[in-house]
Amino acid sequence: QVQLVESGGGAVQAGGSLRLSCRVSGYTYMMAWFRQVPGKEREGVAAIYTGRLTPPYYADSVKGRFTIWRDNDRTTLYLQLNSPKPEDTGLYYCAAAQGADSGRYGPLDRGRYDSWGQGTQVTVSS
Repeated sequence: QVQLVESGGGAVQAGGSLRLSCRVSGYTYMMAWFRQVPGKEREGVAAIYTGRLTPPYYADSVKGRFTIWRDNDRTTLYLQLNSPKPEDTGLYYCAAAQGADSGRYGPLDRGRYDSWGQGTQVTVSS
């Protein structure tokens, strides 16, 4: 079982920057960041293959502002939030998939992932 622990959340002003981290223990095939606000579905923000040199995937709403990457020893996943907006506020979750793609879910689909962290809150003020 993969264990994921997020950190780095907090309050930030719009236009600032924030970096989220996710400590990973266990094998992962693909990893992602999701976010959720009360009353809404959890949405995929960014995803990356752990062992493949494939460009990351981003939600349209964060392209050009957020960057996902993992360190070389694959123990930490990061999400850099540049120029965040108030609508980026939410509880950010780290997620991991241990299996290869089945074709049923896309990289930013919640169903693709089988392990989740506890979440870290990001609040962006205007």
